[in-house]
Amino acid sequence: MRSPVCPPKPSPGDRIAVLSPSSGLPGLFPLPYELGLERLRTEYGLEPVEYPTTRKMGSTPGERAADLHAAFADPDIKAVIASIGGDDQITVLPYLDREVFRANPKPFFGMSDNTNLLAFLRTCGIVGYHGGSVMCELGRPGAMHPQTAESLRAALFTSGPYELRPAERWRDVDRDWADPATFDAEPETRPGSGWTWVNPDRVVEGRTWGGCLEILGRLLMADREVAHDLSVYDGGVLLLETSEDMPSATEVHATIRNMGERGLLQRFSALLMGRAKTWSLERRNSPEEGARYASEQREAVLRALRTYAPDATVVFDVDFGHTDPQLVIPYGGIVRVDGPARRITVMY
Repeated sequence: MRSPVCPPKPSPGDRIAVLSPSSGLPGLFPLPYELGLERLRTEYGLEPVEYPTTRKMGSTPGERAADLHAAFADPDIKAVIASIGGDDQITVLPYLDREVFRANPKPFFGMSDNTNLLAFLRTCGIVGYHGGSVMCELGRPGAMHPQTAESLRAALFTSGPYELRPAERWRDVDRDWADPATFDAEPETRPGSGWTWVNPDRVVEGRTWGGCLEILGRLLMADREVAHDLSVYDGGVLLLETSEDMPSATEVHATIRNMGERGLLQRFSALLMGRAKTWSLERRNSPEEGARYASEQREAVLRALRTYAPDATVVFDVDFGHTDPQLVIPYGGIVRVDGPARRITVMY
């Protein structure tokens, strides 16, 4: 595994590929998708370029891989961003030619099921960006959350340190994308409560690995995109967050425990745990039910860490992953977790 490097950044006016490496949901829900494309043009000055499977539901893994190859190999495309996640991107990985990506490194933005591609790019020696999908973040009703918009802009166009800040207001309650009224106003938010620190007695600076916990579990089961020489993760910063599938505390503990049994968990010196997604259209928790779910998840994480990595510095409720606002985290890039100062700084 090569030490990851940051690919060149786009500039306003550049062409950027918009792909659906997981699910072609732009074809089913055009409203958030078209809104996201328009914001790429008007707010970021980028020209989105679509590919054959971008709006196609049911495309094959080979077809999606072909779009990825075409986008990365095209010298006129300066970055790649996912439309949204899905649930079967792992089936695309066997079709990918690593040499295409190594010869044409570009910034890739995505999260959720795109954890597969982020992990793949890291093993190719390319820093990716966890966050910034077209439909969820750029297509947010009413307006992008200011912290999301600022973080995405910095990750797209700048290089250097960027300090993350806890959300002043946040939300995880969604509205129906099929209903045009959803896009008439911004979603309701609630006051932020800051981050929670555990073992904040040190400063950790290291490269990131991780992503959506459910997807990581599948990668570990398939033994894909995880270095066999685990020392490459030594001193690193682990990123974990959960999706709208809302895995139980038992499942969360089991996955992290098994990372410990593999000898992986204890390699990391710090863990950033994303704010838990506590509501979905299929499971509409009350605020009290959501708070209980988040508390149970936190205890499950701590229970695994007490066994395998008791000295790790941990920060809970960091605003990345399936939450709003969503801060972009470099994947394979450098993050500094300053416990005494209670600060998190990423290197874009």
